[in-house]
Amino acid sequence: MRPHQRLALLVLLLALMAATRSSHIGGAQFLPDASWAVFFAAGFYLRAQWRWALPLLYLEAVGIDWIATAQFGVSSYCLTPAYVFTLPAYATLWLGGAWLAAHLRQAAGDWARLAASLWISSSTCFLITNASFYWLGARVSHPQLRGWLANFAQWYGPFVGVTCCYVALAAVLHLLLSRRLRLRLLRTR
Repeated sequence: MRPHQRLALLVLLLALMAATRSSHIGGAQFLPDASWAVFFAAGFYLRAQWRWALPLLYLEAVGIDWIATAQFGVSSYCLTPAYVFTLPAYATLWLGGAWLAAHLRQAAGDWARLAASLWISSSTCFLITNASFYWLGARVSHPQLRGWLANFAQWYGPFVGVTCCYVALAAVLHLLLSRRLRLRLLRTR
């Protein structure tokens, strides 16, 4: 990928996160938060640029949360001391995407690698964010294993499912655009 293409992709990912993560500011959330899928896709497409792209995406996520709570009155319920754990959690998504990019073989097994990488990284991200929030967030007065497991079960599907839906859409778009580009290259020969 050329530098201008990487930059355009980064701008697209930043815009997607801004549009979906902050959509509740206006009072209604039209699309579910795509942040987790953005980190996964950025790891896939921008893995070599992790030194600046990963911190930039993380700063955007934190900035959106700060603006939403400080300027627009959105509840700060999720902003607890456990918020710091979003950094390693989002990094697991990035690493999942980067691992996938390094292990693609242009074969049918790529779909299984995509599914495994996405499931493992999004599940790990959820485990880190959910466990840190429940156990360290000071929102539960008497945390217990049974309570955490119930909380985990309640929220796991929606968080991981939304991420999988966005990444599946991105994978289909990637496949379609790749085929279109290959056809265009064949016609010019």
